[in-house]
Amino acid sequence: MDNSTPQQHRYWALTTVGLGTFMSALDGSIVNTVLPLLREELNTTVAGIEWVTTVYLLVVSGLLLGFGRAGDLYGQKRVYLSGFILFAIGSALCGLANSVHSLITLRGVQAVGAAMLFSSSPAILTKAFPASERGRALGAQATMTYLGLTVGPALGGWLAHVLGWRWIFYINIPVGLVAILLAWRTITDDRPRAKPEPFDISGAIIFLAGFVALLIALNQGHAWGWHSALTLTVFGVATALLVAFVQIERRSRSPMLDLSLFRNPIFSSTTLSAFLNYICVYSVVFVIPFLLVQGRGLDTRQAGLILTAQPLVMAITAPISGELSDRIGTRGLAMLGMALLSIGLIYLGVAAANDSLRTMVAALAVFGLGIGIFVSPNNSALMGAAPRERQGIAAGVLATARNVGMVCGVGISGAIFTTYLEAGGTNALTRGTQMSLYVGAAIAFVGIFTSAVRDR
Repeated sequence: MDNSTPQQHRYWALTTVGLGTFMSALDGSIVNTVLPLLREELNTTVAGIEWVTTVYLLVVSGLLLGFGRAGDLYGQKRVYLSGFILFAIGSALCGLANSVHSLITLRGVQAVGAAMLFSSSPAILTKAFPASERGRALGAQATMTYLGLTVGPALGGWLAHVLGWRWIFYINIPVGLVAILLAWRTITDDRPRAKPEPFDISGAIIFLAGFVALLIALNQGHAWGWHSALTLTVFGVATALLVAFVQIERRSRSPMLDLSLFRNPIFSSTTLSAFLNYICVYSVVFVIPFLLVQGRGLDTRQAGLILTAQPLVMAITAPISGELSDRIGTRGLAMLGMALLSIGLIYLGVAAANDSLRTMVAALAVFGLGIGIFVSPNNSALMGAAPRERQGIAAGVLATARNVGMVCGVGISGAIFTTYLEAGGTNALTRGTQMSLYVGAAIAFVGIFTSAVRDR
């Protein structure tokens, strides 16, 4: 074997990471599915409730690289366990929120724990499994993600309808307790034996401030006005901070982000492809629930059942695609996945104007097929392009690309969607949904070409 981890320990690690992945996916899909209900219950606007999702993604995105580096320095197990504990506490606090402002704040607390989980999971699996099985392991993890996404909409709709919206957060507590126990018992302690390098605190702080400023400007530019003084000022601050961050990292002996990783074209292209992929994913995640609940008049349970078509197909496809990538490489599968993603978004745009729910389910299935084929090979290629001692930061880069894509997806689709709603007129909601999806299709088409830079 080319990996020192015993086979039994590998699969315990996969089980534990899979449960954590399931929990985080479950939380995200539940919350996004019931956003229209939360908007009514908390008496806020579309723009206001959008921040329940956005603040979570902002905090996670800003902290992923720092926690990824911390995992390389102090051990992924310690970061992973701490993240589980904080995520469970944050979930309990979210369930106690009494206003949209307190819920947004407490989602930020929950997001700190999520950043610790996301930055550690791929690194734990990549270290545990040999390169010849990496795609299979990451595909299995993706399956757990999609199972969480599959269960989430239906479970979230049922919990919100029967027990109330607070239970969409309380459900994380028992799952988290089981996962914490498993992680403590089964993941191998990977703390470095030698004294670790110093953590780049100044780089982490400047990156967090600059990155969050950039994401806020991208997310709120449509509301403030892209040419307004506020938007331009925030963009300027973000640019200055991120330029300073790059300069600090170039001079640091122990940088938070090893910039040399991006000299590898495979690492760079897979990062960009992941970013584009998740812009498309979250365009759908944000607008389709509004189409189904407000446009079609469905309740949250019915909408949740329809939305399960996408992650169900993804759950079936991801492990097959991951195992295939171990045999035939990642390039062709990644390109095929992005092509199907683009086709699926166009199909969803057509389905948005069609009263048939069967057409919507079929379109979501095609969309999910593209994602399922793409993700495992892309993740495997990215993690394989980084050296073993940089697996934590590579996982952080991957998760950062994913979460920045999510923020941009919500921002882009939200800007298009609300612009059409504010303009009014006949079928404004449907037309706003369609345009959001067609823009996503164009972005996915670009992803076909970024996915072409791979191992052959």
